[in-house]
Amino acid sequence: MLDLGIVVVSYNTRDLLRTCLQSIYASRGEFTFGVCVVDNGSSDDSAAMVSAEFPQVELIANEENVGYPAANNQGLKAFGFSESSEETDESEAPRFALLLNSDTEVPPDGLALMLEFMADHPDAGAAGPKLVRPDGSLDLACRRSFPTPEVSFYRMTGLSRIFPGHPRFGQYNLTYLNPDQMTEVDSVVGAFMLVRGEAIQEAGLMDESFFMYGEDLDWAYRIKNAGWKIYYTPTVTVLHVKKASTRQNPRAQVEFYRAMEIFYRKHFAAQTRWWVHNLVIGAISTRLKLEQLRVAVSAAGR
Repeated sequence: MLDLGIVVVSYNTRDLLRTCLQSIYASRGEFTFGVCVVDNGSSDDSAAMVSAEFPQVELIANEENVGYPAANNQGLKAFGFSESSEETDESEAPRFALLLNSDTEVPPDGLALMLEFMADHPDAGAAGPKLVRPDGSLDLACRRSFPTPEVSFYRMTGLSRIFPGHPRFGQYNLTYLNPDQMTEVDSVVGAFMLVRGEAIQEAGLMDESFFMYGEDLDWAYRIKNAGWKIYYTPTVTVLHVKKASTRQNPRAQVEFYRAMEIFYRKHFAAQTRWWVHNLVIGAISTRLKLEQLRVAVSAAGR
């Protein structure tokens, strides 16, 4: 049994993917791991590069972009995980799974330290490190609260940006907390999401009704509902270029608001008062239609 199964989903990030894989294989520590790259129909020869330069990687080359959660599920299944604990072969599936974006670079001791953190926190179903952008700034998505109607309201009205240090208004990205403070959170980001095998068996795989965005929040929600905790730990710092794939996809912002609606309807709509529900759906629908219009206009102008 492997200690760690690493799933890297790639979409037109060949050079960044190469750097990411090089950083993985430069890792130090007493643990075993395997890597599965799922290429989502890239047109930049990403799959060919992996085959030529990293023959030890298990490569799944999709003919089209099937979406981020579906691609991650392909990788998780390749490691032996499945939707139900009855179908998962516990003797084959790794003790931990890591979802890792192709635009990240892991420090040499990063994987070992994250696995050590999970060993020290047996109640942790998932954990994530401190993610920083190339300019050294914090990737705010690396520690988040669930987007309840209240939390989403503060974000969509701009109050979270105006008062980032306020414990109420800064909930979405927990901007009121010291980024060098280890803390229990609602969710970490799928760019680097280390998940315990038992938590996957209990929560199931990612929800493929999402295309991109929201699937990591949804997974974290189900992992927490299964009784596990989720932690952010700054003992490891990982470089995240961010949006290397999504900036190439005109659907990105459309999918952001579509994911917001899916998540809300799935987890919060049933217990939300009717007038708040109407406000939430109205706000999301308006932003979604504006983004769809922007994409249509942009496509027409090419």
